[in-house]
Amino acid sequence: MVWTEQPVHFVDFEGSTSSGVLEYGVATLLGGRVASAVTRLCAPTGRIRPEDTEVHGLRGEVLAPFEPFSSDWGFFAELRERGPLAAHYAGAENALIKSSWPYPRNSPDFSRPGSHVIDWGPWIDSARIYAQLYPSIESGRLESLVAACGLQPELDALALAHCPPARRRYHAALYDALAGALLLASLSRIPQLASLTLTQLLALSTLDPRRRDSIVQRELF
Repeated sequence: MVWTEQPVHFVDFEGSTSSGVLEYGVATLLGGRVASAVTRLCAPTGRIRPEDTEVHGLRGEVLAPFEPFSSDWGFFAELRERGPLAAHYAGAENALIKSSWPYPRNSPDFSRPGSHVIDWGPWIDSARIYAQLYPSIESGRLESLVAACGLQPELDALALAHCPPARRRYHAALYDALAGALLLASLSRIPQLASLTLTQLLALSTLDPRRRDSIVQRELF
């Protein structure tokens, strides 16, 4: 399947394994564009470090009235069933979601069409994809890639449409999710990249050559 024909759910979390997820953002891509976006704040389950608040701007007294992240199990399990999850440096998001729920429901393994797996991955990782496709870009930071690709005005327009007013900035969950989704969407504007299969996109999402070769071989054989 060509990757643009499959819903891809770009996820970003603010928080840590000690505080729990404090905010999430999900931007769903389909057909090379952002088809939907969801975000909410979550009550902490542990201490929020002051140095983390300096980055994401979230405080425990503001978050206390909200439901904890764990109450959204059904939402994320359904996302995983409908399409692969994506993130920028996906290891962090994978660790945070597993700290609440080690496994999703039995879900499609999008690296092996027709197979199923009980895992949040395999993830599409925009940082790894850009590192391989555009090695001349010095920094893999989200904001650096958005700027280098000339996508900041488009991101700001998406943020105006989807993000809460106080969260239209980097290190706000939905803003970062939209930024990563936009990096993926921009690949669909290049014909040779728009024609990649979902399996090929997942193969580009790992820097481990053995794992990458394994994914590609599954597609070939």
